[in-house]
Amino acid sequence: MRFMIVQLALKSLANRRMSALFTILAVALSVCLFLGVEKVRTGARASFEMTISDTDLIVGARSSSINLLLYTVFRIGDPTGGVSWESYEQIANAPGVAWTVPLSLGDSHRGYRVIGTTEAYLERYKYAGDQSLRLSQGGWFAEPDEVVLGAEVARALEYGLGQEIVLAHGVGAVSFAEHDNYPFRIVGILAPTGTPVDRSVHVSLEGLDAMHGLVEAHEDEDEHDHSHEPQQISAFLLGMDSPVQILRIQRQINTYPAEALSAVIPGVALSQLWTVIGAGERALQAISVFVVLVGLISVLTSLSSSVNERRREMSILRAVGARPAHVFGLIVSETLILSLAGALGGFVIVHTLLMGLTGWVASQYGLSVQLAGPGLMDVLTIAGVTIAGGVMGLLPAWRSLRLSLTDGLSIRL
Repeated sequence: MRFMIVQLALKSLANRRMSALFTILAVALSVCLFLGVEKVRTGARASFEMTISDTDLIVGARSSSINLLLYTVFRIGDPTGGVSWESYEQIANAPGVAWTVPLSLGDSHRGYRVIGTTEAYLERYKYAGDQSLRLSQGGWFAEPDEVVLGAEVARALEYGLGQEIVLAHGVGAVSFAEHDNYPFRIVGILAPTGTPVDRSVHVSLEGLDAMHGLVEAHEDEDEHDHSHEPQQISAFLLGMDSPVQILRIQRQINTYPAEALSAVIPGVALSQLWTVIGAGERALQAISVFVVLVGLISVLTSLSSSVNERRREMSILRAVGARPAHVFGLIVSETLILSLAGALGGFVIVHTLLMGLTGWVASQYGLSVQLAGPGLMDVLTIAGVTIAGGVMGLLPAWRSLRLSLTDGLSIRL
């Protein structure tokens, strides 16, 4: 009998297909928003956390931990100051320091950040656990006028090996301060990483100083000697021989007497970042929950508005032998079907949209959002929405039951 009620509910909904489809669409869009917010939130966190790994400290001019993390790793914002080369060398040679990677920021090429660094960047920068950077074409720069592009820069601007590009001062997409007098030749293109590295342009520290006219004083040196030391850098990455020494070195850098410096642990800075944006995440989650409730209310509204119109239908069902409980079960079955169909529709929509948007997010922001496939959250959401829809259907089902008991076998309109 239960199977017959479900069949009857499906036929009833098919008879009112337009109303049912709009109701399903309302639920589907609300579920899509709810799952989308949750998946983007967790995916963005996973993407941020995979951007840099195996780096113990990030050191830069005195600023907040979040700001230092954002401009060095995610290329967001600007440095508050610089680190003198003398201080960099003194810290790099301190006991317990295994390696360092200097970074110089402040220039761009057609909106893409320029990173002045050394070969240590290619050797030491790790992402997604322990993956190293690798070149898909060409090699790493060896001369001051050579440049290595991130994968997204080369793809978006359609650049290839051997082409010359001109860098500009500042980080805008359009610049009026281009360094036309010092072009760079593309000698390498990095393989895609799904991190901001893909949207970066890499040159040597000497190349940056040459572009800014800061190496004339070294013209008396051997023209093949590229051991130029810059006056200052923006920041540097640091790795320790032993993890137990991290806090000691961090304290020494934060209290460094020669200049005001900050040393942050990447994982700790990320935790602080999530704390800052946590309120926004909770607000989005609350909004998405209310949208799901609105979708479920649309199911209630749709069925409630049709109760009086369906009194003839209920009387006919009673006349052919249906009991009041069958009438009640019919309405509840309809709400369950509408809610389940809407939840499944939202699940399909959100996964389709996210798969399509992942590439766009990577190209625009240099972040590969780690979107998990169908999981427990999806199952719980579909089940929760379906059950909540069934609960919503109790009111119109109760009204239909009362009307069917009042009407009996006669049709009262």
